[in-house]
Amino acid sequence: MLNRYRIKCLFMGFLCLTFFSAYADELPPFTQAVAENVYSFGDPSKGYFSMFVVTSRGVIVMETVNTPHAEAMLAAIQQITDKPVRFALHSHNHWDHAAGGQVFQDVGAKTVAHIEAYRWMKDNPHPDMALPNRYWKGSRKNIRLGDTTIELHYLGMNHGLGMTVFILPKQRIAYIADLVTPNRVLFTIVPDFNIGPFVESLKKIEQLNFDHAIYSHSHANVFEPKIWVTQTREFIEDVQQAITEEFQRGTPFTQIPQTIDLPQYRDWAMYYEWLPLNVWRIMLDGVMGPFPWQPDHRYKKAFPGVLHRHHH
Repeated sequence: MLNRYRIKCLFMGFLCLTFFSAYADELPPFTQAVAENVYSFGDPSKGYFSMFVVTSRGVIVMETVNTPHAEAMLAAIQQITDKPVRFALHSHNHWDHAAGGQVFQDVGAKTVAHIEAYRWMKDNPHPDMALPNRYWKGSRKNIRLGDTTIELHYLGMNHGLGMTVFILPKQRIAYIADLVTPNRVLFTIVPDFNIGPFVESLKKIEQLNFDHAIYSHSHANVFEPKIWVTQTREFIEDVQQAITEEFQRGTPFTQIPQTIDLPQYRDWAMYYEWLPLNVWRIMLDGVMGPFPWQPDHRYKKAFPGVLHRHHH
C-alpha cells in the first residue's frame, strides 16, 4: 500500500507534468520542462538524462554524457533561450557520464567536477572526455548564478569517484546520477560501487531537501519522486538480509545467487536478468570486504567549497 508521502509525491509529480505538458509541443526534441526554467534532456532510447536550468544570468547544465548528447542538448538550450551556458557540472568520473564536456567549453562554459573525479579524469583520458577546467574540494559547495542557487553535495566513496548530488533548494528538485535508477534493480554486477558507503549515502540523500529528481537513468518517468531513494536503499538491505538468511540455512555459497527471490521487486526492470548478479556483488562485498576503497582525505579542511581553476 502506498504511504501518504508517496501518494503526495506522485500527486505533485502528476500536477507538474500536467502543468508543463501544455508546453511540450513547443519544446525541442527530448526536452521536458519539469519546473519553471528547469528542464530534463535525454533520448529515452539512449538511456541517459541530463538537467539544465535557465537563470537570469545564463544556463547551468548537469551531466554532459558524450559529444552527440551534449551537442543535441546545447541545440535544445539555444532554442529555448539566448542566454549563454555558464557552467556544465559533472556528477562523477565515469567515461559514459563525463564525456562531451568540450562542447560546452567551446562556448565558454566552465566545466566543473569534484577533485576526486578530476584527478581520475586527468589520469584516465578518453578521446571524448575533456578535462574539466574547474574542480572543487570538500563535501559541500553552492554555485550561484543570477537568481538561482545549486547545492553540490559530495557524500564520499559510494560509486565511482567524486560522485556529486545536485539540489535546487528553491524548487526542491535534485539531479542524481547512477546511485538511484527508478523501477530497476541495481546495474548488472554493480560495478565500481562500495556497498556499505553506498547505503549510507542513500540515507544521507533521504535527508536532503527535495521532493523530486531527474535521475540520470530511469525505467519509470524522467521526473520521479524522492521515494525511489528510499526504495533503492531498502532493496539493497533486503538483498543483504536474504543473503544472511541463506548463510544461516547452510545454502552452499555458489547457489545463493540463484536461490534468492524477492517477490516484492519482481515488477522492477531487469529483475530476473540482474538480481543474481546483484546478489553476487553484494555477497562478495560482505565476504571479502569493501571494494573499491580509499581513505577519507578530509578535503573540507582545505579551502572548503572553493572552485579551483585548472592551469594548462
